[in-house]
Amino acid sequence: MITTSKQKQKLLYLRKILLEKTDESHALSGQELIDELKLYGIASERKTIYDDIDALIDSGLDIVVARRGHSNVYYVGSRLFQEEELCVLADAVASSKFLTQKKSNELIKKLMSLTSKYNAQHLKRTVYVENRAKTYNETIYYTTNTIHEAIAENRQISFKYSEYDLTKKKRYRHGGETYTVSPYYLIWENDCYYLVCWCNKHEKLSRYRADRMAEVEMTKLKRRELSIDEESFAKSLRATYNMYGGTEASVVLEMSNNLINVVIDRYGESVHPNPISADRFTVRVDVQISPTFWGWLFQFGTEARVIAPEWVVNEAKQKIEEIRGAYRATPVYED
Repeated sequence: MITTSKQKQKLLYLRKILLEKTDESHALSGQELIDELKLYGIASERKTIYDDIDALIDSGLDIVVARRGHSNVYYVGSRLFQEEELCVLADAVASSKFLTQKKSNELIKKLMSLTSKYNAQHLKRTVYVENRAKTYNETIYYTTNTIHEAIAENRQISFKYSEYDLTKKKRYRHGGETYTVSPYYLIWENDCYYLVCWCNKHEKLSRYRADRMAEVEMTKLKRRELSIDEESFAKSLRATYNMYGGTEASVVLEMSNNLINVVIDRYGESVHPNPISADRFTVRVDVQISPTFWGWLFQFGTEARVIAPEWVVNEAKQKIEEIRGAYRATPVYED
C-alpha cells in the first residue's frame, strides 16, 4: 500500500536503490525508479524523480545520466571503493588466519554492501589457502581494540592466556592466572597479531599472541616507562626473528641465485647481493641469532649457508649436529 507518510524518506530510498541496483552495466530509467520506490510504499512522479536525482547529484552522489533508446537512464558511477579494490579486501578477509570463518563471512557481507548487487556477487569467492587454519577466537576484534585504546591512553591491560594441550583442548596457562602488562606495540605478522609488552609477572619484555588472549581489560594503572635500552629491545621484538631473544649480528649468507626473491622479501630492497659464481651470491644482513633465524635458514638445505662471522658458522654447525643427534638410534615406530 502506497502512503504519503514515507515521502520525507524518498531521497534516502532513492539513494539506496541507485547504490544497490545500478552500475555501469545496469542502469534504471525514471519509470523503473518509480516502480522500485513503489516496493517501499513510496509514490513518485517523473518530474519529482528528476528533481530528486538532481538533489542527489548536488549532495555528491556520482549519478551518471545515459540514454536507452529515447529515454534517460541513471546509474551510480564512481564509488568509495572500486570493484577491484573490494575484491582484494574480500580475498584478504577470506584468507586471514586470525579471523574466524563466521567473522570472515560477516565482513565480506559488509564489503558487498559497498557496491551494486551485481558486482557484489564477484566478492562471493572462495579463496583457497593451503594449510591455512582459521582461528576460533571470536573476541579478536575486541581484544585488538582494547589494546589499541590502552596504548593510546598509556594504560596497562590484564588478560588470561590460553594454549592447547595434547588433546587439542584449549586451557588457560598457569591455571587461569591473570596477566597484567604494559602494552607498547601491536604487530601483524604471519597472519596473526602479536603484542609487545612489559610483563609484570616475568619482569621483562615479552610477546603474546592476541588471539590467545582472553578477558582482555584496560586497567587504571599507567604503563611502565621503558629505559632507552628497553625501548630499543621492545622495537626489536617487533620482528619474528627477535621474539626468542638471541644475539644481534651482521652475518654473510651464501645462497643460490633462485633465492634472491626470498632474501628481498625478508630483508627488503636495501640488501646488496654480490654474485660470486654463475649460480651463487653472497649478501650481508643484520639478524638476531635465534631459533627462528636457524629455522628460516635451514629450510633451504644446501642452497643457503652462513659463511661469516666464524662464531655464527660454528653455531650453525653445532645446531646441525644437535639435529643429527636427535635422529641417532631412533627406535622404529609402528603405527
